[in-house]
Amino acid sequence: MTELLLDPDIFSKVREEVFTTIGKYGKIQEAKIINLPYLHAVIKETMRLHLSVPLLVPHKTETEVKLGKYVVPKDTKIIINAWSMARDPRYWDNQLTFKPERFLGNEIDYKGKHFEFIPFGSGRRMCPGAPLAHRVVGLMVASFVYHFEWKLPHPREEIDLNDIFGLTLLRATPLLATPVPFK
Repeated sequence: MTELLLDPDIFSKVREEVFTTIGKYGKIQEAKIINLPYLHAVIKETMRLHLSVPLLVPHKTETEVKLGKYVVPKDTKIIINAWSMARDPRYWDNQLTFKPERFLGNEIDYKGKHFEFIPFGSGRRMCPGAPLAHRVVGLMVASFVYHFEWKLPHPREEIDLNDIFGLTLLRATPLLATPVPFK
């Protein structure tokens, strides 16, 4: 929501897409959420910039592995920095800019096949809650955009986007926004 509230143009595009698909007095249903590509691009871009778990679950090598010019010994703990990968300029143009359009018209998803974007991990240890998160977050954001206008208690320029690093990534300053029923 922070990224949407910081950019009224993106918020308007999401709202227009939701209204076009759901209708003026419709109910937001999971079956209709599937047909909202821009909403899903916004969610993916948010997950790219604001990972909830920046360091993935540690792995351990079962055998000696050669990666490029490096040799990783057997039984080495490997920690994947997904946060850094999601901001790597080799894979992302303007990597620090919130730009949902980068996910439109391509097949990059969070199912673990595109290693530049793995907010839920990859392989056998991928987060088992990823499909649920995909559905619930889409429904929540669509509902927030469809049913409410949002008022900020202070100017957009004063919103703090800094994070606190730990096992999970938290906002340094929580978002304060007031929902006003949309008419």
